[in-house]
Amino acid sequence: MNETDKLRVLIPHWVEHNNEHAQEFRDWAAQAGEIAQDILDAAEAMSRVNTHLLSALEKLGGSIPHGHG
Repeated sequence: MNETDKLRVLIPHWVEHNNEHAQEFRDWAAQAGEIAQDILDAAEAMSRVNTHLLSALEKLGGSIPHGHG
């Protein structure tokens, strides 16, 4: 498997992993009091990271995971 093929496999995994973390951040933000906005901002940043990862995946000719893109 070459590097491009590896990235086509890894990127969807990274995106899903980021989504799981972002949801966990949102869940914790509900209990975080005065730092809630910082945690929500981190969740939003994860979403922006995924936008870039999915763009890279598309350029590699990989399929966008269901529910994204």
